[in-house]
Amino acid sequence: EVQLQASGGGLVQAGGSLRLSCAASGFAIDDYAIGWFRQVPGKAREGVSCLKSSDSSTWYEDSVKGRFTISSDNAKNTVYLQMNSLKPEDTAVYYCSVGSSCFTWYDYWGQGTLVTVSS
Repeated sequence: EVQLQASGGGLVQAGGSLRLSCAASGFAIDDYAIGWFRQVPGKAREGVSCLKSSDSSTWYEDSVKGRFTISSDNAKNTVYLQMNSLKPEDTAVYYCSVGSSCFTWYDYWGQGTLVTVSS
């Protein structure tokens, strides 16, 4: 059974950092793309970052470029999102998902982890 467990969210002041973790089970992350998404109530879920380990390709949404870094630990079957220089507009529930590429996603979602950035 495919499962994705996102964790690491919390409350942080603007300019601070958090590291999110996406622990996967039921499949090997190095065979697929793993993406981070975020959603604010009343708005559509948006892509934040993606990593495809097999070719080391990454993608970042423009507003997080230079501040967020995606990485993986294949031995732990876990993908991380290091978030630095956080801004209040980064406040959202963050989810991870799995796909065949950074543009084609399967309908598997973790439970999400809340990131709140105070000004």
